[in-house]
Amino acid sequence: MSQTDVPEFIKDSAKFGINLGLERMDELDRLLGNPEKDLKVVHIAGTNGKGSTVTFISTCLAEAGYRVGIYTSPFLERFSERLRIIDGKEGLDRLLQDETEGEIKDDDLNRLSARVEEACNEMTSDGFEHPTEFELMTALGYLWFKEQETDIVVLETGLGGRLDSTNVFDKPLATVITSIGFDHQDRLGNTIEEITSEKAGIFKKGVPAFSSEPSQMLIESSEQEKIRQTLLKCASEKETAGLVFVNADPGSAVFTEDGKMVFEACGRKYETRLQGRHQVLNAALAVRVLQDVFGLEDDVIAAGISKARWKGRAELLCNDPAVILDGGHNVQCAESLMTALKEMCAGRFGDMRFRVVMGVMADKNVQGMIETYRDMGLDPAEVYAVRVDNPRSMSPDDLSLLIKIVYNNSIMPVSCDSAEEAVSEACRKTREDGIPLLVTGSLYLIGEVRGKLCTITDNWR
Repeated sequence: MSQTDVPEFIKDSAKFGINLGLERMDELDRLLGNPEKDLKVVHIAGTNGKGSTVTFISTCLAEAGYRVGIYTSPFLERFSERLRIIDGKEGLDRLLQDETEGEIKDDDLNRLSARVEEACNEMTSDGFEHPTEFELMTALGYLWFKEQETDIVVLETGLGGRLDSTNVFDKPLATVITSIGFDHQDRLGNTIEEITSEKAGIFKKGVPAFSSEPSQMLIESSEQEKIRQTLLKCASEKETAGLVFVNADPGSAVFTEDGKMVFEACGRKYETRLQGRHQVLNAALAVRVLQDVFGLEDDVIAAGISKARWKGRAELLCNDPAVILDGGHNVQCAESLMTALKEMCAGRFGDMRFRVVMGVMADKNVQGMIETYRDMGLDPAEVYAVRVDNPRSMSPDDLSLLIKIVYNNSIMPVSCDSAEEAVSEACRKTREDGIPLLVTGSLYLIGEVRGKLCTITDNWR
């Protein structure tokens, strides 16, 4: 299911944009019979690492035999990716063979969309604002997870936490905070304390809270301590059942030639195909939640971690020649990507010489991302600056100009309106000369071209 297959009612509601607040969501849930009250959830917020942490937790729970619902956003290639159920260990093994396994089917999506539309019409006739697209999909997800009788739902916030439409659970099983950084400052606040308070808005009375260790977050040390103190303050005010800061040892990571990462967390070794030392912190956070809240055995957790997959994040599509996709869209993500590239496949990309296809959203800190690439040693052999199929996309010419400025005119990017044409040409050249190809920038770009890249690289094998 692509974006074009989305029910018209849901698609049309995108025009209402982002509108934080819980009044509409509370009313919509009420009209639908409050399906969220029958769900057992693990609720995750943060700036970076939410999706990876959702993946680690959900795959381990499935490995343990749970029927696990997963709610993430945005989608990459298919709208249906946002809602998925992994039905125990067998479902997880099927997912490793077919990445569409467990996604919501068209019939269910259309049927539940009609039900949500009916409730939406009733609430707007009563004077409520029209819900946003994200709110409608969130409510639809609650309905689907309830009727599918999930054991546990693992879900991430869309934006922030306190006023996010996922923040409707009185008693989640656990609340989890991943790495925090500066992003969405127009909505979450200009200081790290304000942003952290918004994220910690998911904390609940009597519910265990977990957070990545602030001193290991990719942000200035002065900001790390502010994050710690703000989280402690919020946990105290909400009277949580304790706040656990989870340490990790990113230095323990060892990268293998076949694209795996072996690392230590919470006292034992694990292996994963998710790349980058930053994933050690996400995995350790997941492990601690799984141990403390669910009491999973170490061997089950290890098996689940090894089966985790997360598309478009330092994803190695092909090893020879190398094709890597990464949808990092802020400075912290750019730093994580550069670190991962230096170490992936046992350090074979250490010289950082890449052919690059890049497309970004104009409202992101694009210059900061490019400066991070430069300062951490990215040496582009060639750059294609592309337009992403999204109204917020930076124009290829503007992106090219920024790249030239940051790299002091040592690079002359090629501007392309068609991302697919750019990756086709870049792949052709990479196939000829063996220079690794990096496709990076926006997750929307990755979703737009990943299918084509999979087809191209599959034909190389």
